[in-house]
Amino acid sequence: MQHAWRTVRLPFLLTSAVIAGACSDALPTGPGARADAGPAFSEMAAAAWDGQIRIGVVPTAASVTIGSAGDFTITNEGGDALGSGAGGTVTVTTAGLPPVTHWWLQVSCAFDPAGLPPLIAIADAHDVPWMTEPHPTVACTRLLVGDRTGTDGGFTARNNYEAAMILIGLAPADGSGFWHSRTVGETVYRFTLNGATVDSRTPVILTSSTGLVTINGAPYRGAAVVVRNSAGSLAGVNKLWIEDYLLGVLPRELPPVPYDEIEAQKAQAVSARTYAIRGLGKRSVDGYDLLPTTSDQVYSGYAVEHPLSTQAVRETEGIVATYGGTLIEALFSSTSGGFTAGNEEVYNSAPVPYLRPRTDAQRGASLEHAPDHAIFKYDKNASSLRGFKGGDYEADWSRYHRWTFTWTADEISQVVSLHAQQPVGRVLAINVLERGKSGRVQRIEYVTEAGTFYDAKDHIRTSLKFVNASGTLSSLLSTLFYIDPVVDKATGEVSGFVAYGGGWGHGVGLAQTGAVGMAEKGATYEEILKHYYTGIDLETRY
Repeated sequence: MQHAWRTVRLPFLLTSAVIAGACSDALPTGPGARADAGPAFSEMAAAAWDGQIRIGVVPTAASVTIGSAGDFTITNEGGDALGSGAGGTVTVTTAGLPPVTHWWLQVSCAFDPAGLPPLIAIADAHDVPWMTEPHPTVACTRLLVGDRTGTDGGFTARNNYEAAMILIGLAPADGSGFWHSRTVGETVYRFTLNGATVDSRTPVILTSSTGLVTINGAPYRGAAVVVRNSAGSLAGVNKLWIEDYLLGVLPRELPPVPYDEIEAQKAQAVSARTYAIRGLGKRSVDGYDLLPTTSDQVYSGYAVEHPLSTQAVRETEGIVATYGGTLIEALFSSTSGGFTAGNEEVYNSAPVPYLRPRTDAQRGASLEHAPDHAIFKYDKNASSLRGFKGGDYEADWSRYHRWTFTWTADEISQVVSLHAQQPVGRVLAINVLERGKSGRVQRIEYVTEAGTFYDAKDHIRTSLKFVNASGTLSSLLSTLFYIDPVVDKATGEVSGFVAYGGGWGHGVGLAQTGAVGMAEKGATYEEILKHYYTGIDLETRY
């Protein structure tokens, strides 16, 4: 196993803020609500960060095709030349070797990431291979050292190695370090170039004289890398300078048409840069840092670059958002509905000081005054969610600032039955039990003929789905809503339910449509960021 368990070098910035389930629930460019990411990866110390980021543009595949329209060179991870060409592509596959068992010594499982950098510094000083990985069931981050194989992985050899780690202060002195084994087949990367078969024992890297490469046909800046992921298949990775990466992020996260306010674009650039740098190493076990999807940030490479987005990135180069000198978790979502959420309203995490609830105004109103929640019911501009296919592209910058949706009795029974994982019969009542400071629903109960079922926080968007224009179920756009029964006047029975709400996304941090509105009214990108992220500073780090 070559790359999946590689020595990891993580970012030059540190933070201790950890938010479970953090994601950038941003403006969509296709149908459906955004998916939530897993727990945010806590940054560790790094000996040196070279400014590069690795994006798993093809996360898993049996083969990956890489190439360039210009002259290209292929090397292995160690820099040895494997071949060259004058335009074209090669398809990389794998040839397996007998399985090898790798042993890693767990020297820490840190709930507070601030405890890991000193240990990492010791490992680096003694050239000890190390990697981090999240514990599968406990909310801590493992620091693993060693990578012992063959005779070095035997019982006696492992004990001797642990004793050596204790001597240098890397392993616990009481001998409580725990060994983990990973048995995998070693990988040979194989491709055909100029009629010859080429094998490499380490990942292959293609660079081009044009600065542009292709991965499975899509163009990207930087280099094309083929690595083995933790599942044992291949991944196509785009490795590039982080500022060039942002050129392919901004047009997807805040499309410059119609969101063409440059200060809003700059605010998005700083948020996206901060989010990306803080996430370096997040998915290192798979050979890359981030995914190009809503699980992290949407990235589509060179093909989507736009002059306005490029201007915003270039004019904010190196600028990040910090709190107390450390990178913030720069969360953002599409539309706040008038009220952003505190992180604890959405995620099971303690309140983070820079992710506090904030009020926004309706379009055209002053920034200081947001309307009362009662306007959800009476807003003349509220749109019916049934009219849209799961939330398509927003024709106006705040199409979902206000929305409404009605379920029939049969529809709400279907929706709650899916949540309860059993038939529930008639839904008799839906009661909001608790709200957060922003007004978002924190706890809800569904009273049915089969009993009462509950849900909490942002997962309510999943349990209270609506039927979109194509007839399929979609997650509710936000938890900022009121819900009432629809009562049949003739029978007095509940014949359905109606929700009045606002916003799209989790609502934590930067509201993208609100940022556009602020820019439209003359706010600078710094004012926008400091409006949504309480008490932050903007720093130029490179």
